[in-house]
Amino acid sequence: MYRDHSQKTQRENRKKQMERDGGKDRAKRRGSAERQGMPSARENTRGKAGGTVLRESRAKGSWQRGAGAPASTGAAGCPHSRQCGGCDYQGIPYEKQLAMKQSYLQKLLPFGKLEPIVGMDNPYHYRCKVQAAFDYVKGTVVAGTYKKNTHEVVDLPDCLIENQEATAIIQSVKKLLRSFRIRTFDEDTGYGLLRHVLVRVGYYTGEIMVVLVLSSPILPSKNNFVKALRSEHPKISTVVINVNERHTSMVLGERNIVLYGRGYIEDRLCGLTFRISPSSFYQVNPVQTELLYWKAMEYANLSGTERVIDAYCGTGTIGLIAAGRAREVIGVELNRDAIRDAATNASRNDIRNIRFYNEDAGKFMAALAQQGEKADVVILDPPRTGSDRAFLDSVVKLAPKRVVYVSCGPETLARDLEYLTRGGYRVERCAAFDCFAFTKHTECVVWIQKKQI
Repeated sequence: MYRDHSQKTQRENRKKQMERDGGKDRAKRRGSAERQGMPSARENTRGKAGGTVLRESRAKGSWQRGAGAPASTGAAGCPHSRQCGGCDYQGIPYEKQLAMKQSYLQKLLPFGKLEPIVGMDNPYHYRCKVQAAFDYVKGTVVAGTYKKNTHEVVDLPDCLIENQEATAIIQSVKKLLRSFRIRTFDEDTGYGLLRHVLVRVGYYTGEIMVVLVLSSPILPSKNNFVKALRSEHPKISTVVINVNERHTSMVLGERNIVLYGRGYIEDRLCGLTFRISPSSFYQVNPVQTELLYWKAMEYANLSGTERVIDAYCGTGTIGLIAAGRAREVIGVELNRDAIRDAATNASRNDIRNIRFYNEDAGKFMAALAQQGEKADVVILDPPRTGSDRAFLDSVVKLAPKRVVYVSCGPETLARDLEYLTRGGYRVERCAAFDCFAFTKHTECVVWIQKKQI
């Protein structure tokens, strides 16, 4: 298991590397597993894909830094680490974080060959999706994240892993509340208006969406509020009210009201353009995501003749990328809004060999198998909880020649791989990508092949 680093060690690291910045991922910490055991650090080199990879020197049998590799990157500079607690690897140099993740995955995934982890060239301010909870504490508006295992909001005026423009916008909203006499929502009494602010930034387009999550659809002086916000941040492309009247821990409600702009932004990924709505799933680290998805395409090994199923397809990102390399792609997703965005994305990119179905992926594939239908490749990208037994059973019944599994939860990935290997499949290769620096989380992609009978 990951061992906790003592406060003494953290203080020593801070003293040695005060010039280095750190970061934290407050959006990913809730519901995560306990820390796992950490091996000794190994240094990194720059890989062909543009990220940072771990590589062993065969000549000397040791880990060395190659030409062009970035300098050692510490994580000792976050002034909010004790209050926030969102970064599991606070105070640990970035190269060591990568080595720790590589070692853990090596033990967790004893299937096939694990390629060296691909790290970031710059592990700071990578999150293009930022959200903050708002509260009123001792006469002062606070905006930030919930303190671990509580509903106490920690005031965070900045964050070393979040997009800086997004953070600045949240601070501007915080200042405007007083002048517009807008109260923050109180979970205990049910009074107040503003619950959260969500900011999404298009990494390549520069478009910015601001979502004001309110307990009511009515925002006093809404036009003046938007004007004041845009006067400080003219790059804002659209402002949306999201109405969440429920007493729930869910951030977003189901109803959106556009105050300014189109109500969505667009960004580019792997050469395609994608629409991002307030509730759309879109990876928070586009640079690493491109490397992850290109590796998924490499593992899919499409020649233009295959029928591909993109399960848990979301807004269609992976399926649309695969469509340019396959004969036919079928995307399946249970979320109705995501399917709507997926169809829009297909039209936006003039891709005509893909169809989307608003259904449960497991039931959909089981029905295909019963009808005698076939698929050559199945690509799946489930939530961190992984797939369920019904879905994995449907994969075995459909019997595609190749399965490409994209995972943000290595623990559930290991569980699902074990099941598939008992169902007539073998794991060929696995690649890991650090999309969440300074946290314990890692994205993986796995090539799974049907065994020859």
